[in-house]
Amino acid sequence: MERSSATPGARTRREATRQKLYEAAVTLIAEQGFSATTVDEIAERAGVAKGTVYYNFASKSVLFEELLRHGVGLLTASLRKAADRTAREGGSRVDALDAMVRAGLVFIDRYPAFTQLYVAELWRTNRSWQATLLVVRQEAVAVVEGVLRDGMADGEFSEDVDVPLTAAALVGMVLVAALDWKSFQPQRSLDDVHAALSRLLQGRVSGRL
Repeated sequence: MERSSATPGARTRREATRQKLYEAAVTLIAEQGFSATTVDEIAERAGVAKGTVYYNFASKSVLFEELLRHGVGLLTASLRKAADRTAREGGSRVDALDAMVRAGLVFIDRYPAFTQLYVAELWRTNRSWQATLLVVRQEAVAVVEGVLRDGMADGEFSEDVDVPLTAAALVGMVLVAALDWKSFQPQRSLDDVHAALSRLLQGRVSGRL
């Protein structure tokens, strides 16, 4: 835990170091798996001493757990920002959902290795960080749930919408479509992928299919 007396410069340097460790860890773990990745390799890839890893994180498991928090936190913030911007501009709830779809694609385009890890870890049940993963995953889904509930309250969406399941389905749609895009259809542009998902969203959620 950081001492409150730490200077802004020291805090900034520490955050920069942690960011380098996150980037090194996510790249290595995506390449060779969590178990095969060592702290020595993470330190070498980040360009820091091994002791620096342990100064910032108690263990490799703690580093990975914090990596999940950090990554999903960035995704959640981008979704919320997209929804808030749409509301300020007077857009509809469907417009807000569409903006969040695009924000999710932009995030995955920027952080494909993290997204691969995140999706893989969702299927595991024997990890020490599983509870943390469920919490941060719900934080991201809750942003979409909020827009759906607001849309139902305003009469824009049907009262029959299953909010938790629909929100999870929308997030899952973006994740799976983006991973397929990156793995099997990399020639497509982000605009192409967004346009395809937007048509699905506009038809299904707004009831025009």
